[in-house]
Amino acid sequence: MKKLNVDYIAEAGKKAKGKRPWFLDNPEVEKVLSITMAVAGELAVARERLDTLERILESKGIMSREEIESYVPSDNDAHERQTWHAEYLARIMRIIQQEREALETAPDMNEAVEDLAKEFTTE
Repeated sequence: MKKLNVDYIAEAGKKAKGKRPWFLDNPEVEKVLSITMAVAGELAVARERLDTLERILESKGIMSREEIESYVPSDNDAHERQTWHAEYLARIMRIIQQEREALETAPDMNEAVEDLAKEFTTE
């Protein structure tokens, strides 16, 4: 299987322009809520799709739910699942990643204070 070089964090970190709206008084609580809601949304969609597939397979006599439960993935299947997990976690944790990136790209406050001090002392 060909291995793709994808930066999942960068892909999941793409964001809309403008400031993030905050609805709660504590930004840390809001971040945890955002992560939780991302997980809940992902899980809800996955659960609906899984339920649909299981019902179709069982109704057509193709496979029972017991067979699904006892499935053991091949090495290739396990690798594909690991890749999916990396993408999934990057999407869920994107709020933390975006904040970290914002801090890294923000101007250094010490330099800004030093520049301001120089400006006042030279005039």
